[in-house]
Amino acid sequence: MPTFSSRKFRPSSPSIPLSLQDRLGAAYRSRMHRHPFLLFGLPFILTMVAGSFFLTPATALRYERHDRKVKQLSKTEELGLKSKDGKAGRGWDINEEYYRLAAKDLDDWENKRVKRLKGEHDGIL
Repeated sequence: MPTFSSRKFRPSSPSIPLSLQDRLGAAYRSRMHRHPFLLFGLPFILTMVAGSFFLTPATALRYERHDRKVKQLSKTEELGLKSKDGKAGRGWDINEEYYRLAAKDLDDWENKRVKRLKGEHDGIL
């Protein structure tokens, strides 16, 4: 016996008038069987395209806000690098930084514990 019967469902009492919603649903289902793309696929595709057009301004606003934050940060960095007389500040050189770090004595150091906050577990067993 097949899972779904091939016979159409017929209500037991056809004398009861169907509501408008039931009649529209039945008409849609019968037409959906004949024209699936027209009644299901096309509205779906149109919804996706319309959603894309409606979401474009929201996406643009997001990126504009991000660009404003980046510009503010670059202006702050620019102000930090310039001296009071308006000239460029001291430059940074990777070779100079390497030699400065190489000159430090890395073999002679002492491990110091950080003071814990009150009530914080200090990690000592």
